[in-house]
Amino acid sequence: MQVGVPYSEAIVRKYPEQVVIALARDAGGKCNPITLGWTMITSHQPPMMAISVGLTRYSLEVIRRAGEFVIAFPSDGMAEDALFFGTNSGRDVDKIAARGTPTQPASEVDCVLLADAVANFECTLESELATGDHVILVGRIVAAHVNQDGTARRLYTLSQNYKMGGVAAAGD
Repeated sequence: MQVGVPYSEAIVRKYPEQVVIALARDAGGKCNPITLGWTMITSHQPPMMAISVGLTRYSLEVIRRAGEFVIAFPSDGMAEDALFFGTNSGRDVDKIAARGTPTQPASEVDCVLLADAVANFECTLESELATGDHVILVGRIVAAHVNQDGTARRLYTLSQNYKMGGVAAAGD
């Protein structure tokens, strides 16, 4: 049986929540990552994914200017990178250099892939939708990559206060 509660009480029941890291190259030439919890597949034909980015985030202006971005599904070994990328601004620090995060060149967009991620999706910006204090950015997937290490597990936020860990796929 359901009972009515305030939004703030009910929303904490969403965990575990997936984690993605979006990256785009800024005007200064550095690839800026941001950790996000809100993402979804929006189409299979053509393949598209969406991310939701806060209006005040530096990454929003970077992605808009670049017109392209990468969505990385981080592995559970990337929890510290994900926390750093989500709690520091690319306005102030080169986040990839500060963490020493392994990268490799993207093949279709002007950015990098996160080498230790479970998967990376290169996207061109197709559209956006304002939604209150966030903007949903829809990207057309133009290239996809998977980690050769098939044992890596996806990183999820497991509970409030940024507690993160791996979650195995069904059948693993």
